[in-house]
Amino acid sequence: MKQTKPVLAVIAAGVLWGIISIFVKRLSSSIDPLQISLIRMLIAAVCFSIFVLIKDRSKFKINWKDLWMFACTGIVSIVLFNTCYFYTTIHSQASIAVVLLYTSPVFVMIFSAIFFKEKITFNKIIALILTICGCVLVAGLIGGNVSIAPHVLLTGIASGLFYALYSIFGEIALRKYDTMTVTVWTFIFGLIGSIPLGKPAATFRALTNEPILILYAFGIGVLSTVLPYFLYTWGLGRMETSKAAILVAVEPLVGCVIGMTLFHEPHNIQKIIGIILILGSIIILNLNMKKSSY
Repeated sequence: MKQTKPVLAVIAAGVLWGIISIFVKRLSSSIDPLQISLIRMLIAAVCFSIFVLIKDRSKFKINWKDLWMFACTGIVSIVLFNTCYFYTTIHSQASIAVVLLYTSPVFVMIFSAIFFKEKITFNKIIALILTICGCVLVAGLIGGNVSIAPHVLLTGIASGLFYALYSIFGEIALRKYDTMTVTVWTFIFGLIGSIPLGKPAATFRALTNEPILILYAFGIGVLSTVLPYFLYTWGLGRMETSKAAILVAVEPLVGCVIGMTLFHEPHNIQKIIGIILILGSIIILNLNMKKSSY
């Protein structure tokens, strides 16, 4: 039972991340991706800050010279990732958006080789090839059946790029600070970066004019951000990182199922094969991963 709970926690985190398109699609009827990002950052920053205030206020302490780290994790990574991911979800298909997001491990591999001198192994090369082929198939670039506009394909891949950058900047920050310190300051800076872009006054008016949107706002902020983070972190601390990384790959599966059922998105054989290739690359990349320090 002790081994089952962490597994269920990580899977639950993946499921909760995977259902985010439900909230994004509904909110997008009244507000744009930048405003949705603002809502997510605001709710997450408030929740994490309250948790730290209650649990351990010392987690707020950082050296002002290290502010650049959190500006990178919060603004360069999370805000831009949110914006690109939400834009792709709104202007294409939820299933395509979540699969393109999962190109991030490939970017992590490339950046890690450049900045941290990690070796590019045979498994990593195979994973890279599978990911590229998967993206081509998912986007419908073969057979003259293009199912996604080029600029939306780019924002989808960019979401994976910016998501990957969080791993790079986060690793630097985690060498000096606790996980919760990095998390709370990441979302605080994410909120700071979202305020000038997210049109707070217009966002507030949209929510108050249509109160049902407030429920969806809390859905994206609590159910698809705060809660899965705690579940994943709790589970990660009780199992190998490689196992957690594979289990959380349930996220794109859930995203695809929701897209194809709830939103009635088309699912031909080439798209399904593309999804399988990208998920396969995730598993291959994590087969020989060693447990990290965080």
